[in-house]
Amino acid sequence: GLCAAAEPNVSYQELKDLKKANVLHIDVRERWEIDRFGKIPESINIPLGELMEALQMDPMDFKQQYNQKMPSKSDPVVFSCLAGTRSKQALGFAMSLGFS
Repeated sequence: GLCAAAEPNVSYQELKDLKKANVLHIDVRERWEIDRFGKIPESINIPLGELMEALQMDPMDFKQQYNQKMPSKSDPVVFSCLAGTRSKQALGFAMSLGFS
């Protein structure tokens, strides 16, 4: 399940194309799910329960914790999970914090 604000549902092929354009891909599954089902290449794992806090972190703390530059509020971001429910919630959280 993939979600982006402009296009709430993104196909796997669209995601592959977006990744070429430097879109930040945040996987909001739990860490055990990543361990069990595998990591999506070039994605960053921030479990849904940590996302609100993560998106409000100091950018240096974010980089240290997630080994990735923190997205700005205007950066393109795609959220994914297993079925699409959590990625929709993640999208709502990000938009409520002012991400476009």
